Formats: sequence, structure tokens, C-alpha cells
Amino acid sequence: MERRPAPISRRGGARPPLVLAVAACTVLAALAAVLALPAPAAHATPAAGGDPALIIVLDSSGSMAGPDGSGHTRIAAARTAVGAVVDGLPDGYPTGLRVYGAERPHGCDDTSLAHPVTPLDRAAMKTAAAAVRPKGDTPTALALTKAAADLPAGSRGTVLLVSDGESNCGTPAPCQVAAQLAGDGIGLRIDTVGFQVEGAARDELQCVARAGHGAYYDAPDAAALARQLVRASQLSADAYRLQGERITGGSSARTAAPIRPGQYVDTIGPGETRWYAADLDAASTADLSATAVPQPGVAVGYGDGIELALTATGGHGATCDTRSVHFGQDEGAMTLSGAVSRVPSHDRTGTCDKAGRYLLAVHRTTADGSDRGRWPVELRFGTEEPLPAGTVPAGARTAYGTAPAPLAGTPKDVTGGTGFNDATRLATGVWRDRLLPAQTRYYTVHVGWGQQLSYAAEFANEPVLTGGTSVVARSTFVATSAYAPDRVPVRDSSHARGDRSYDGSPVSVGLGTVPVTWTNRWVAGDPARTVHSAGDYTLAVSLGPDAAALARDTAVGVVLRVQVTGQELAGPQFKAPPLAGRAGRSTAAAGPTQAAAAAGPPGAGGGTASGVTGTDMIAAGTGGAVALAGVGVAALLHRSRTRNRTNRGGA
Repeated sequence: MERRPAPISRRGGARPPLVLAVAACTVLAALAAVLALPAPAAHATPAAGGDPALIIVLDSSGSMAGPDGSGHTRIAAARTAVGAVVDGLPDGYPTGLRVYGAERPHGCDDTSLAHPVTPLDRAAMKTAAAAVRPKGDTPTALALTKAAADLPAGSRGTVLLVSDGESNCGTPAPCQVAAQLAGDGIGLRIDTVGFQVEGAARDELQCVARAGHGAYYDAPDAAALARQLVRASQLSADAYRLQGERITGGSSARTAAPIRPGQYVDTIGPGETRWYAADLDAASTADLSATAVPQPGVAVGYGDGIELALTATGGHGATCDTRSVHFGQDEGAMTLSGAVSRVPSHDRTGTCDKAGRYLLAVHRTTADGSDRGRWPVELRFGTEEPLPAGTVPAGARTAYGTAPAPLAGTPKDVTGGTGFNDATRLATGVWRDRLLPAQTRYYTVHVGWGQQLSYAAEFANEPVLTGGTSVVARSTFVATSAYAPDRVPVRDSSHARGDRSYDGSPVSVGLGTVPVTWTNRWVAGDPARTVHSAGDYTLAVSLGPDAAALARDTAVGVVLRVQVTGQELAGPQFKAPPLAGRAGRSTAAAGPTQAAAAAGPPGAGGGTASGVTGTDMIAAGTGGAVALAGVGVAALLHRSRTRNRTNRGGA
């Protein structure tokens, strides 16, 4: 994902490049020091949070009986907002309501559970909110403590506090209580909404959210209150769905946790490095990915993120691959995903071609002032066997031709998934979705041998907030990333922009690939290298956290124009026929892939020992010599031909 023009830092600014380099070098130095490792011992399993649940904590103190400026009381606006929340939550989502200051005119022990956390009962929640009569004091700290206990044990719960003022019940301070309750940020998140607050009251609610690994939302009027409550509650309901075997990575290379092909869930703290050990054969491609899932919107710095390194343990401990993904912005945390790979060289002479134990190190970089909560990390270890002996793979495809015309037509409504595990399947077409601030939606698209993917995510005109007593953002960002099977980040081959500033005016981000070809894996230093496996490709589209202080609507609309062009082939081999049952299948554009096929076999050329460069090539067998040729074009959606490349982590 590319980085948008950097805004003025509001949370500590960028981490200096030297600091990032030192962090990466520390990991690599430790890896290089490992020559031979004993078999790791078994590790305990950490908790990374269970099923999500929500409890709304509603300030019902005397001030909530005052006017909201629209001819109604603040409590009336809050009741309406609670109704909007429950109407927008998914059926059965565990939801409850706690109030404080509603029983008597005075008392710092005045809090009660108006509706327990149970599978969503919309009518009962609205009835409970309608019965609230504001009367008393503001025991915020006690209400937070009770609300945390109201959530189901083992849940990944969210406490959503709505208040129009600061606590008046002395110690302990709500901010201190929030920090104690939220702990490491894995099992509990505390969001706050300030309803017509300023000064000390706003400061206190912002502090509670920061200490509770959550986000603060400003609500200067009744409409904003409903909008911000709905946003916060739906982010809770749409939290990333983690999936995998629980595991605890080692604290050092010598205690690396063994992993086999599959999927795992771990956690990682600020500045921590987790270690894993994988046994690889001498011929298969291995991809090891890490997806970090911080609480959306919590405080981060530009250089915060994860850094991955894959190293062999035998001989000199050669480094096989490294990857760093960082937020590249300080608006708030988003999901990050990166991967490292071991791709055996075409002539099997590389330093990482040998069978044996390899180490994966995952390091988290954290700036001063960033959220200190632990992040769940989803690990995926996938392997791809070599082609059968004697198979001649088709030539690599690295060149582009004329872009296909952008797709037209009425968009079809779709709701993207929360992550890789529940990504919504799309085909070639025009689709429409809506994103909340700090949200990333995921989609999956099948791309076969000989085909290429191109797509655009278009954000249209959006009404924005102006002035008043609210905190208004001038701009935020929109972004997109794509991932090959086994979650390898795909590098754009199209001169598209993957990340842009967004101020409510129309803007588009996107990505395009060359055709999927087995031999692309050996193209050194070219974006085509990441497009070497047929299967399901994942698209991720993100909206920046500051959209909560920019957009007037609850969610922001996005139109996806997705194209998979070219005839799908039966396999990766040279002159593979069309896939059985799909012969003659039409594509979204006249085929640049078909044009390449019509050009005939490639001619002769040359290569290098450890990597191959050039436009197109074909290998005479999986371990044979490589010949270069100049055929092949690829299709891409209409795009600007300029871009500003920097190192920004993807969603």
C-alpha cells in the first residue's frame, strides 16, 4: 500500500528511519547468530479474545435532563441514539445497557444494569432506554467497573461509554480505572462518546478511551451522537474474525515455537519479537504471513507496525526474506499484514534452497505515545509443491499493453468481510459497499493461470462536517491492498495509486497485476514476482480513522470495479489449454492475455544464477535453464500514470 502525503503529526510524528533500521537489524543479527537449534519445547496457549460483545454505559446524571439545543433533552437524544444502535447491529449480537445516576438525586454508588448482555433483543433494549430518567451524580469509574463485569467471561468485549460531563465522585479517577480494566487490550476495549462536552469533560473522556485501548468520538449535537454511537457499536460487531490454533511464539530464536503448514493465533506486545520454527523441504515454495489486528483507531505513530524476517538455521544462518509493514500515518491503528517467502531458485543453488529448519521472526515497532495494548497476530504458513518433473512452465509475464475500458453498469450492493477468513467473494463486475471510519473491508476474487486482476475502489462525493464545537478533520485517507494466495502482499504493476488523501471529494485507489504465471516467482526486482500462484486473491479497502471527524454520514460509500481478464488456463505449463468447462469464456476486456498467447512461443535469451530479469521468460523444466523473450501484455483499468512510492503497510 502506498503512503498518502503525510499530514501534520498529532501523535508524536514519524519514527526516525535510523530507529526502524536498528530494530530490523536487531532481529536479523539475532537470526544470523543461530547456527543450529535444538527442538523447541511446547508453549502455553495465550488468550486472544473470544466472541465479541457490547455493553453501552449511558450517563443518566441530572445534566442529561437539560436541553440539547434542538428543542429536546439530552436524554431524549440518547434514547434515540440507542435505538439507532440496536437497529443497526446484526441479529443476535450480544448487547446490554448499563446506566448511572438514574435512581436518586445523589449517590456515588448509583449504577444499575438496565438490560443484561444477551443476544440482541431490539425491543427490550429500546424499552430499557426509554425508562431511564436522569436524576443524580456521575459515578463514571464505578459504572465502568460494573460494565466490564457485565460482559460474558472470555469475550472480546467493548464498553461504549456515553457521557455529557466529567465524573463528580472523586477517586479513583475514571482514567485510572479504565487502564486497570482494559489491561493488555486483548479482552476489553473502552470507547467513549462525548455529548456536547468541552474542556475538562472532553479531556477525561479522551483519557478513558486512550487508557482503555479504545477511541474517543465527539458528538456536538443529537445527530452526531447517533452517528458516533452507531459507528462505535458497528466497529465492535465487525471486529476482525480471528481464526487458527492458539500458539505462543518463542521469546528468542532458541525457544522458537514449532509450526506446521496451517493457521495460528498469537499476541505481540510493544517492542516485542516472537519467534517460530518451520521445517522446509528443498523444493517447495513456502509463504509465512503475519496479520496484526490492533484495536481499530487507537493511537499509533507513523513507524509503528510489524517487521518479518525468515532465516535458515544451518551453515551461516542466511537471511532468506524480510518484510516491513508500517502504518505510515498517525490517525489511528488499522489491520496490517505482511509475508515473507522461501522460493527455491530455478537452478537450486541458492543459500536458502536446502531442506531444514527455518526461523520466522515477527517484531513489533512502537513509538512513544502509541497505544501499549497487545495485538492479536494471525499467522499463516502455506507451501506450494514444485511442478511435476519434466513440466515446462509458461513464460513469465511482466509487460503491459492497452488497458481495458472501465466497467460500467449499476453497482450491486455487497458487504465485505472483516478479514481474510470471511472475505466476501466477488467476480468481475461493479459492486458497492460502505465503510466506517477506521474500518477495512475484505473481498476475495478467483484469478486463474494466465489471468490478471485489476480493480478500482472509488470514493464519491461525501458531505463533510464544518465548524461548531466538534473536532473537525480537514482530511483523512483511503487505501487498498491486494494479497495473493497464502496472503503474500501483491505489488502493483499498473502505476495505480494504493493510498490517497480524502476530504470528501471523489477519489480512486486501486491495483493491477500481470497475468498469473508460475515462472514469475523468479523475476528478480519486479512486481510480477508476487503473482506466481493461481487461486483466491484478497482485496482490502480501508477508510482512515479521522473520517469520524470529517464525514457527516455514518458510513462512506465506495464503488468497486473489479476485472479479471484473460482466458483461464488449465495449468501453469507452456501452451496450457483453456480450463475444461471454461473454454471460450468471455472476459471483461479483449484479452491482452489472448494477444500474448497468439504471439507464439518465446525465443532464446539469458538469465542469472539466483534470479532472472527481463520481460518474459520460459523455463525448460522446473530446474532447467531459463530463456528470455519479449512477448506478453497485460490489461489494467484506466489509471493515472504517476505515483509516489513509499513504504506504507497494507491493510
